[in-house]
Amino acid sequence: MENTMDEIRMVDFAQMDEEAFFSRLYVEHRKMYAIAYSYLRTEADTLEVIQEASCRAWMKRKKLKDEQSFTPWLIRITINCCMDELRRKKRVVPTEKIIEKAAREMKSNDRIDLERAMNRIKPKYRHVVTLKYYHDMTTIEIAKVLKRPEGTIKTWLREGLKQLRSYL
Repeated sequence: MENTMDEIRMVDFAQMDEEAFFSRLYVEHRKMYAIAYSYLRTEADTLEVIQEASCRAWMKRKKLKDEQSFTPWLIRITINCCMDELRRKKRVVPTEKIIEKAAREMKSNDRIDLERAMNRIKPKYRHVVTLKYYHDMTTIEIAKVLKRPEGTIKTWLREGLKQLRSYL
């Protein structure tokens, strides 16, 4: 019985050595940072979550069946780590702190209004809007990351934008 190239590739990826795995992880580092920072809003927490997500990905790499799914799989792990961190700290980022920081960085009233509105919409809608417009992901990629049908993602995106418009 012959192994297909896909089967060989899956085995190679599951048994990937540390150097190859972390090289691939390095390529995705900026994306992980951007997503984690959009959830946590502090550099220290973001770096901690990236480290945790990297460790979890290393430990669970054998469960990944398709090398092409690496990026969505890694993003999902990163988001889960962010949610764990937020739950663990049970913290609510004070709106005033975000507004002050945005004012210093952007000096834009529109940006501040957008941040306020984003904080008011439902979390599931905020996740989709953030991934779509801040990280330039397609609805198909978002569906893969969030493990939801593409139609659900489109609905959540539409509802999220509707809520944003109502707050702006």
